[in-house]
Amino acid sequence: AHAAPPTPPSAAEARTMLAGLTVAAEDPMTGYDRKLFPHWINQGDNCNTREVVLKRDGTNVVTDDQCRAVSGSWFSQFDGVTLHSASEVDIDHLVPLAEAWRSGAQTWSAAKRQSFANNLSAAQLIAVSAGSNRAKGDKDPADWLPRAAYQCVYARSWVWVKRNYAMKVDSAEKSALTSILNRC
Repeated sequence: AHAAPPTPPSAAEARTMLAGLTVAAEDPMTGYDRKLFPHWINQGDNCNTREVVLKRDGTNVVTDDQCRAVSGSWFSQFDGVTLHSASEVDIDHLVPLAEAWRSGAQTWSAAKRQSFANNLSAAQLIAVSAGSNRAKGDKDPADWLPRAAYQCVYARSWVWVKRNYAMKVDSAEKSALTSILNRC
């Protein structure tokens, strides 16, 4: 068993949540900048958000006095790879920052964008291999999915995050999520 983000709702609950989301075309990227989503903020005990997720999602993680992971291992759910150095691990925003922007975040306050980018209470942040995070980029489930064994959790988590932040979904995204959730 590997450590993991908070458990998302069941597939049935996620289907209900998905049905309640507004379906609309994505907003343009006009004005988008990652810096509008301040991330890796201080989470207490000398740790930032990245360091907290590394400890949470890793196995036998040892940290130094600056909260940096100096040893441990991480299982990347996206591609099934085990990593043995924190430098090989990316902390993925499950719903990417650019996707959030296209789904309504351009109207959010700076505080809400910061909350979204550092949310430890929903399944928004996950430790994954750098390669899988780069492959995903800012794509939604209509354009990118993790390995088959993780797709159900991924779809349930995606819908949970979108619902928590009242984001819209586009029709292709909703169709892809519906298909996955119906197989869960």
